[in-house]
Amino acid sequence: MKKFRYNILLVVLIFLGFFGALVINVERNDVERASRQVDLAIDYEGLLELAQREGLPADEVLRQAKEAGITSLAVYETTFKKLNENGKVTAIPGSDLIARYHAGSLDALWGALVADGTIKGNEIYVVGHDPRTYGEVKEDLYRRLGKARVTPLTVGGSEVLAVKAHYESFLKMNLGLPTDELQAVNEAGFYVLARPSNYEDVSDADVKAVFHRLQGFKVSEIVFSGAQTLGAPKALQTTIDEMKDRQINLGLIEATTQLQFYKQDGMEEIAKGIGYDHVARLYAIPKDEQPKLKIAEAVERWSNTDEERNIRIDLLRIYDKPSPNMSLLETNMTYFRDTHDKLAAKGYTFGPAGTFADYTAPRPARALAMVGLAAALVLYLSLVSRWLNRRRRLQLVLFAIFAAALAIPILMGAGSKVRVLAALASANVFPALAVLFQLDNAKRILPKRRSLGVVRLMVLGFALLLVTGALSYIGAAYLSASLAGTAYFLEFEIFRGIKLTFVLPIILVAIGFLQRFDVFDGKFDNTQGVTAQLKELLDVPVRVKTLLGIFFVLAAGAYFVARSGHTSGAPVSGTELKFRAYLEGLFYARPRTKELLIGHPAFMLAVLAFFRKWPTMVFFALVLVATIGQGSMVETFAHMRTPVYMSFVRGMDGILVGGVLGAILMALIALWQQILEKAKSYSKGA
Repeated sequence: MKKFRYNILLVVLIFLGFFGALVINVERNDVERASRQVDLAIDYEGLLELAQREGLPADEVLRQAKEAGITSLAVYETTFKKLNENGKVTAIPGSDLIARYHAGSLDALWGALVADGTIKGNEIYVVGHDPRTYGEVKEDLYRRLGKARVTPLTVGGSEVLAVKAHYESFLKMNLGLPTDELQAVNEAGFYVLARPSNYEDVSDADVKAVFHRLQGFKVSEIVFSGAQTLGAPKALQTTIDEMKDRQINLGLIEATTQLQFYKQDGMEEIAKGIGYDHVARLYAIPKDEQPKLKIAEAVERWSNTDEERNIRIDLLRIYDKPSPNMSLLETNMTYFRDTHDKLAAKGYTFGPAGTFADYTAPRPARALAMVGLAAALVLYLSLVSRWLNRRRRLQLVLFAIFAAALAIPILMGAGSKVRVLAALASANVFPALAVLFQLDNAKRILPKRRSLGVVRLMVLGFALLLVTGALSYIGAAYLSASLAGTAYFLEFEIFRGIKLTFVLPIILVAIGFLQRFDVFDGKFDNTQGVTAQLKELLDVPVRVKTLLGIFFVLAAGAYFVARSGHTSGAPVSGTELKFRAYLEGLFYARPRTKELLIGHPAFMLAVLAFFRKWPTMVFFALVLVATIGQGSMVETFAHMRTPVYMSFVRGMDGILVGGVLGAILMALIALWQQILEKAKSYSKGA
C-alpha cells in the first residue's frame, strides 16, 4: 500500500470553510423552523357533496369539518352546470324553448317571444332567480364573451340574457368566484382558498374584477386553476400588484412526480413579483390513489409530506366510500381529525400557510465555504497523484486559482452557476475524501490490531463508520451552504446533478484505491497505480460465468442510478413501499435504503475483509459499495426542500441501523468461517 501525505494547510482551510458552511446551515435551519403553520384545506364543493350524500344540512357538515381541524375551504369559479343544479341561475337552450312551444308546454310570455322570432334555436337564454348571483354572472359573461354575444331581453318585466354560444361548452365555462360561496365559507369559520382561472385575452380590468370580488373576505391563499395564472400573459403585473396590496400568498401545486410544480404560465413571474416569502407549496393526494389508501396510510402520507417536502397547504379530498363500521361522514371526519392531530403532535400550527423568509446566505460565509471547497479539491488531487502529492507549492498555486474562481463571483453578488458547480463538487469529492482517509488510516491501525476478535472488529468498524460519516457530513454542509436560498427551498431552483452523485464518488474512490492497493495481490506496493492495474485487468482471461457476473453488476448499477431522483422510470415494488412505510413509522426520518441496506453494511464488511486479509479484489468491491452509502448521505442534502435538520437525522439513523446490520453480518460470516475451519480440522483428523 502506497503512502500519501496530507497537506495540513489544506486540511485547516477545509475546516475554516466548514465553519462558514455551518453559519449558513444554522441560519437555514432557523428559516425552516420559523415556517411551521399548515393550512388544512378541502374543496367547499366536496363538503357540500358529502352533506347531500349523507342527507344532512350543509351547516352541520361544515361545523363538523371545522371541529375536525379544517382551516380553509377551496372555492372555485362557478359554472352553469353548478348554477343549473342549485337553481340560482338557469341556462336554457333556445332549441328547448322552441320545442316546448310547439308541444304546448311553454308559458305565454316566452311563447310570444318564440312566435315573433326573438327566441332562436342556436342561442342560450340565461334566467336569474337570485339577483346577486345573476348580477355576477352577467358581469362575467360580458368579460368572457363580449357584449356583442350577450344581449339583454325583457320577459314579463324581468331581464333575461340571450347568449350566442355552444351549449355544452357554455355549461362548463368558468364564470368567476361566487361571492355567496365566499361568504358562506367565512361565516362557517373557514378561510377561503381562492381558485380563480384566467380570462382569454385578459385585461387589467379583468384581473381587478376578480380581486374586487375577494374584497372583504378572509382569504388564506390563491391557487390558480388551469394552465395559466390570472393575468397571463399581458396583465401579470396587475395580478402581482393586487396580491401585494392585499398581502395574499400564492400557493403552487406540487407536480405528480413530487418535483417542482404543475406548470402554469405566469407562475414564476408572480412568485418573483410578490416575493418568495409569500409563496407556499401545495400537495393533494392524486384522485386515483387516495381510494387505495386506508385512513391511517393517508394520514401518514400527510405527516411525511409536510415534514419532508415542506408542504404547507394540504388540500385533502373526501373519501367516496365509507371505512368498515363507519358512515361516510364518520370516515371523512376521522380522516380530517387524525390528520390534524398527527400534524399537531409534530408541532405544527394551523391557519393560512406558513411561508419561508426571503433568505439569502451572507456572502462572506459562502465565500469562505468556497475557499474551503477549493482546498478540498486540491487535497483530493494530491491524494490520487503521487506527483502532485510531493509538490506542496504547486498544491498551493492550484488552491489559489480554484479559490479565486469560486469565491470572487460570490463576493461580487453573482455566482449562481458557481454555486451549482460547488454543490456538485461537494457531493462527490467529500465522500471520496472520507473513504480515502480511512484507507490511509488503515495501514496505521493494522499493525496494532492484527489479532482482533470479531466483537472488537465490530466495535472498531462501527467507530470507523461514525468517523467516515462525520467527514462526509462536512461535504453535506458544504453542499447545503452552496445552494441555500428560498428559491431552492421552494424548488424554483433545483440541483440537477443527483444521478451523477451516485456514480462519481465511486469512480473517485476507485482511482484512489488503485493508487494505494494492488487488487491482484501479486505486486503489492510495487504497482504503478491505476493505469498499470487497468492494463493488467484488460489482459485477464474472462470466462462466460465472469461475463455473466459483470453483466448482472452493470444491470444492478444501471437500476441503482435509474432509481435515483424523481424522473426515473424504474418502478418501486409494493414490498419496498411497505418497507419504506414501516421505516417511516419507526424513525423520525426514514433512512435511505442505499445507506441502510447497502452502503453501511458493506463498510462494516470491508473492515472485516481488511483485517482478516481477504483477497484485495473483494476488499476493493466492498469499499466501492461502502462509498455508495457515504455518497447517499451527502446527496440527501441536495434535496433542498427537505429541512436540513431532517436530512441530518436521516443520515444518522442510517448509520446507526446500517452499522448494526453490518455488525450482524460480520458475526454471521465469522461464525460461518469457524464452522468451516472446524469441519476442515475434523476431516483431516478423520
